[in-house]
Amino acid sequence: MRTHPVLIVDDDDDIRESIIDFLEDHGYAAVGAANGKDALDKLVARTLEPAVIVLDLMMPVMDGRTFRDEQLRDPDLARIPVIVVSAFREAPAVVADMGGSLVRKPLDLDRLLKAVRRHCDRRCD
Repeated sequence: MRTHPVLIVDDDDDIRESIIDFLEDHGYAAVGAANGKDALDKLVARTLEPAVIVLDLMMPVMDGRTFRDEQLRDPDLARIPVIVVSAFREAPAVVADMGGSLVRKPLDLDRLLKAVRRHCDRRCD
């Protein structure tokens, strides 16, 4: 396992757990958060230093856009890259505004893995 995990932020338990299992099967440590607030709490507490964040846009409590806004306010957290996963029709425009990359839902796991590798291989080892 690599030392810096991938943080998976998705309110759908099945999707979140499937992504975690998939990434772990490919040698990545992965940690889940049920929404943006849960993820932000983990990051602010400094209990987690992810190499990359896989972020859903549409979530209750704190959505992906709000999470990203909050993340970018903290210089230490702002440097963590984000891969947005979403079926939202307007996702490309939102992601362009937020920064980061996009993998559309339904997820193409190979495409997601390539995106994680692109970001993570610089920090995961």
